[in-house]
Amino acid sequence: MSSPAPALFLHAIPDRALARLAAIDAEERELARALEDPAVLVDHKKVRELSIKRSALAPVASAFRAHESLRKEAEGLRAIIAANEDKELVELAKGDLSRVETKAAAAIQAALSSLVTSEDRSVGSVMLELRAGTGGDEAALWCRDLLEMYQKYAAKRGWTFEALETSIEAATGGVRAAVVGVKGEGVWSELAFEAGVHSVKRVPATEAQGRIHTSTATVAVLPEPENIDVKIDWASEVE
Repeated sequence: MSSPAPALFLHAIPDRALARLAAIDAEERELARALEDPAVLVDHKKVRELSIKRSALAPVASAFRAHESLRKEAEGLRAIIAANEDKELVELAKGDLSRVETKAAAAIQAALSSLVTSEDRSVGSVMLELRAGTGGDEAALWCRDLLEMYQKYAAKRGWTFEALETSIEAATGGVRAAVVGVKGEGVWSELAFEAGVHSVKRVPATEAQGRIHTSTATVAVLPEPENIDVKIDWASEVE
């Protein structure tokens, strides 16, 4: 019997987001240890400073730890299913796996949401800037693939996706650079972690000898300020 596929939510989390969550978890633990240090406890100003910082990190760290615990539980259940040694136990594991994966997905979403301030969550429009990096024509093709991926994801989420500027390579159809606007609920909290360098290793369509190439593209994500309508009563407010 083949091993069940890993839960989708484990693949949906950007590596940069996971690294940041792990760093926050470690920092919160370090702050907790510091607040138990007798040398720190005598300094009331320091205690207050560390306590405030820890309280800000605690919701993120707590949700991340819950996810990690559930993730390990899910791995154990998948191992039982893959071993297929006891049919009754396998059926129980399958039922538990669905429940655990659902809870783990909720926990990681809570952790990611806690990284975004209430002000950030109110951002309903972002600008994505994509640029082909190293890799020549293949980098431009990779940049185009990323652009199409974001466009399809925006359509799936019900967001509006508007290409504002696009520089296309005439010979290959690759995208050298592009600027797009994305609008909709949750765009900032979901796309903010896409910022950075994205790389791919593959055999380019332009490669005649079948060699694997590494190409990169950079993505910048900027919150777009909302337009605010201001009405002025000229008669009463302006002298």
